[in-house]
This record gives sequence, C-alpha cells and structure tokens, in this order.
Amino acid sequence: MDRSRLRARVVAGAAIALVVAGALLVSPDAVLSRAAWLVSDPIRLVAASVVLAAIRPLLAWPTTLLAVLLGYGLGPAGFPLALALVALTSAPPFLLARRFGRGGGLADAGEAFVDRAGGIRSVVASRLVPAPSDVVSVAAGVAGVRLSTFLVGTAIGEIPWVLAGVLAGASAETLAAGDVAGAADLRLVAAAGIAAALVLGPTAYGWYLDRSGGADAGDAPDGGS
Repeated sequence: MDRSRLRARVVAGAAIALVVAGALLVSPDAVLSRAAWLVSDPIRLVAASVVLAAIRPLLAWPTTLLAVLLGYGLGPAGFPLALALVALTSAPPFLLARRFGRGGGLADAGEAFVDRAGGIRSVVASRLVPAPSDVVSVAAGVAGVRLSTFLVGTAIGEIPWVLAGVLAGASAETLAAGDVAGAADLRLVAAAGIAAALVLGPTAYGWYLDRSGGADAGDAPDGGS
C-alpha cells in the first residue's frame, strides 16, 4: 500500500473514531439543558450556535438541533441564521470525503450521475430525502461535487427541515432531545420524499437504463467468429 493511501486511511479512521467518541460521551441534552441560559442573551445564543455548528460534525449530532435551538431563542426570525449554519456545518464531512474518498467505482458512478443530473439538482434532491445529513454530505463529497454547488444545494434542500426545526423550537416552552427528533412529522417526511422523487426520479431512471444498456452491450458476443 502506498504512503498516500495509508495516510488517507489513517485520517479517515481517526475522524470516525472522534465522531464515535463524541456521540457516545456527549448528547444534545448537554446543550438543550442550558437552552434557557443561552436564549436569555441573543448575542450569547448566536455565538453558542456558531460554535455548535463548528463542532457538531465531531459529535454526530443532527443538524436540526441548530434550527430548534435558534427557533427557541429567536422565533421564526432565527430561520435565516439557522439555514446558513446548517449549510456550513455540513461542509466538514463533505470536504473530508472529497479529499480522501475520491477513488474507486463508487466515486466514478457518483460523479457520472451528478454530471448527468446536475450538481445543485442532485444535492437538493438528496437533502430532501429524510436521510442523516452527514451521510448525504459524504456522498456528495465522494461524487466530487464542487463546494459552492454543495453549499447552494444544501441551503435549498434543507429549507423544509430547518423551517420545521425553527417552528418546533419557537412553539416549545422548554427544550429536550425529543424536540429535535420530533421536529419533522410524517407528513413533512412524506412530502419531502415525494418532492425528491419528482426532482430526481426521471433522471435517475434514465441514468440506470443507460448504464444497464451499456453493460448488456459490453457483455454481448461479437457478431462474427
């Protein structure tokens, strides 16, 4: 194994270990239990939210936590800041995957699909799917999406989830981890899933048919012998 590949695996392994350790040792309740103290001062709340956005990927916390917290402290007016922080906090996993995950058949297939569907369109649709945010970020990085495209697509695709989190926080009297988990009800999940299918479904189906047709043609025997 060459040195660069070994270094990439070591970095990726260390990052995964940090995420697992953070998820096991610290929970969102550590922040939510202090929500009343944070929201008593808007400047303190904004500063804490920025810090939380920076460290959130290491703790494997849901991005909705930011929206719920800012909704609790600022009400619906916290939506623009929450959306910006959700986009920014998604960048570290994306950059890590783009730096160290760009190799192999999976990356080639992802890049081919993004080229066909369009970068922003692909990221928007993947964000609408009710999947863990960091998983989507890593997939976009592996597929070689540009950073600017990733941030714009993330901001657009996260709008319904951030809005739901902000409204859930704004309507809560106190905060607990259940408020984060319950920020999106089944109707929102279903609607977002349908929207993602409408945005990307036809392109995904055509891409699949083209790849299947190419594979069948490659396996077909030569005409003359």
